[in-house]
This record gives sequence, C-alpha cells and structure tokens, in this order.
Amino acid sequence: MSHQDYVTRPRTQNKKKNPYKKKSAEVVKEKKGATKSILLILFVIISASAYGLWFLKNSSATKVPVAASSQPEVTKATTLPTPPKEKWTYVDQLENKEVDVGEYEVKQNGPYKMQCGSFKRQTQAESLKAKMAFIGIESRIQKAQGKTSLWYQVVLGPYKRKRTAEKDKHKLKNNKILGCQIWLWK
Repeated sequence: MSHQDYVTRPRTQNKKKNPYKKKSAEVVKEKKGATKSILLILFVIISASAYGLWFLKNSSATKVPVAASSQPEVTKATTLPTPPKEKWTYVDQLENKEVDVGEYEVKQNGPYKMQCGSFKRQTQAESLKAKMAFIGIESRIQKAQGKTSLWYQVVLGPYKRKRTAEKDKHKLKNNKILGCQIWLWK
C-alpha cells in the first residue's frame, strides 16, 4: 500500500452543497447584529453605573458627617471572672507519678549472612558473583555438599546487623538480582 500525501494534494472542487448550512452573507449579518446588541448592553450598564456614582456623590445623605456620639463609649476595662476550681486531679497525679524503669537486655542474634544463589556449576556462581561486583557488592562462593552432589553458593556477609543485610538485598533487588535470603550465620 502506497503512502498518500494529504498535505500537498489539492482540495476537491465538486463538493455537494449542504442545504442546512447558512450562506456566508447571512452569517455575517447575524454576527453584526450580535455585536451591536452586546455593545448596546455594555453602554447601558456603564451609563447606569456612572449615574449611580454621580448620584451618591451629590446626595445630601452622604454629605452629613457621622456623629461622634454614635460610637459606643469604652469606660472601664472589664476584668475576667475567676476561673472555676478544677474537678480533676489528673494534673496533680502526673506531677507526682513515679515510673518504674525496668532493666532490659537487648539480644543480639549474631552475625547474618545472605545467600543469593546456589548452583550445580561453578561457572553460574561466578557469573552471579561478577554481576554483584558490577553493582558494587562483594560476594564469595562457598562449596556445600548436598545429598547427591556438590553445590556452589553465592554468599554475602557476615553482617553485624540485619538492617545492613536488608540494605544490600534492596540494592540487589533494584538491579534485578532476586531471590536473596538472609539467615543467621552458622
């Protein structure tokens, strides 16, 4: 299918006339009539507002000054009534309250490790380790003996706090390395 150029193509000359469409002369007459009526309405509004302002300026009711006696007199400063006596003793109890502070031990679960993959082939483990190195995270490969064969695990750590391990896990997840698990170091 060939492309057609609609921009440079000339318009067709044999269009049928729409019987419902008004002729251009009628449209021009209607526009002139509408603008004349709008101008007439604006003239009436402006002249009425000008007359109203002139009337207020020359009216005798607006020229009389306001009497000073119509304003209320301030004689004495009013004093506030005495506050009511409190029915509650909660405020006093808070001032005299003793709080027992217990001795608590914070348990450190110990160092954490994060495993991001376990492979049968060492080349797959080294490939994942290289991807992590490009992200800026240092990992190592551990050998683990399974029931039937030898496995190569990609491990990060040890981490003193789980929060730092989670931080690295989110960094790996943002770089599309999924499936990392955080465990206690054994």
